[in-house]
Amino acid sequence: MSVTSRRLRSIATATLTVGLALGMTTACSAKKDAEPSADGTGPVTISLSYFGTPGFNQAVKDFEAANPTIKVDVKNEGQTKDFVPKLAQQISANSGASDVVMLEEGMLLQYLKDNKGFANLMDLGAASLEKDYLSFKWKNAFTADGKKLVGLGTDVGPLAMCYRTDLFQKAGLPVERDAVSKLWSTWEDYIKQGEVFKSKNTGAAWTDSATSIMQPYIMQNADSWFYDKSDKYIGDTNPAVKKAYDLGMDMAAKGLTAKLARWQADWDAAFKNAAFATVPCPPWYTGVIKERAGDAGKNKWDIATIPGKGGNWGGSYLAIPEQSKNKKAAFELIKFLTGKQGGLDAFAEAGPLPSSVAALDDPKITDAKNEYFNNAPVGKIYAGAAKDLKPIYLGPKHQALWENGFEPAMQAAEQGKLSAQAGWDKAIKDSKALAEG
Repeated sequence: MSVTSRRLRSIATATLTVGLALGMTTACSAKKDAEPSADGTGPVTISLSYFGTPGFNQAVKDFEAANPTIKVDVKNEGQTKDFVPKLAQQISANSGASDVVMLEEGMLLQYLKDNKGFANLMDLGAASLEKDYLSFKWKNAFTADGKKLVGLGTDVGPLAMCYRTDLFQKAGLPVERDAVSKLWSTWEDYIKQGEVFKSKNTGAAWTDSATSIMQPYIMQNADSWFYDKSDKYIGDTNPAVKKAYDLGMDMAAKGLTAKLARWQADWDAAFKNAAFATVPCPPWYTGVIKERAGDAGKNKWDIATIPGKGGNWGGSYLAIPEQSKNKKAAFELIKFLTGKQGGLDAFAEAGPLPSSVAALDDPKITDAKNEYFNNAPVGKIYAGAAKDLKPIYLGPKHQALWENGFEPAMQAAEQGKLSAQAGWDKAIKDSKALAEG
């Protein structure tokens, strides 16, 4: 995630339907029949498929300027819910995939298990790049035997809290980001401030959804989520999962959530309509907010620290399908987009924080401010935290378990269709069935 709605929608569809007949898709990429010539004279056209708002526009232009014999056919595939099943079919059919594809971290996990459809980047020269990336980002893209590197990391997601200054002011709460950060050292503090906010009758909810607290809390307080490191299902016994669920349900019961389903049309509209005041916010999420709130939200959003400590939410990778006939050129594109200049371009365009160490150390990031977010010092807020990230283990079907198992049940409980206990029972039952299926 990252990136948008790119992050956590319907990856389950892909993981559960690879190999099934989904109906033929003919989104063929623009390819040549051969690699670029050894002397680099080319020319060759390669294709890049991505979802959400990763900020690739300027980076692709810079790549083409630096590599005049390579042209890039850029394909915006919409949201993850659109792209994931499409890519799954293309990989299964060994036909139709772009030369370079974007994989959200949950997608990557599935393809690390069933990786035959992707090229080994180590065979293309990636071994020399290890020190260029944050250590965990590099290591997390290897297969279990450590021999195959499936992707190079685009971005990482250290956590913060985005908030609407106009709604805070209306509620009589502090507006300056340092003062706001002091309102909540814990998630319990955050909920108490939500109750204060609600009592002021601003017409807005405290946050968008009870489910929004799940990922930040678990990422901060556990080493794994639904799986242990042997890939055994532990969602029903992991105390961090139950605690996060209970916190979310407590917020819903107190009327602090807008009861929205993330990544849906009414959720999109809620940003423009100032329907809620706060939302957990990794760097890529700033692009999500800006895209949805538009001019109506400019200088009305700001960024404070997150309750609790640390945590990573999201981050994506770029990979090369084995079916590509232009792997050398595709690898050059991947190196550029995930390297220093590509990372700086993406950060300037859409806000995702690069996993490139050189980019993170560049003043364009360390000194960066986000004009849309009231000139928040996003470099100071995010970049320093990125180097200390310790992501948790998610497991092979994590996204499917969350999106098709746990999240729908939790949303049903939040919306009053199930009791909190019944929602928990259904969430565990459905996610466990998917894990063991």
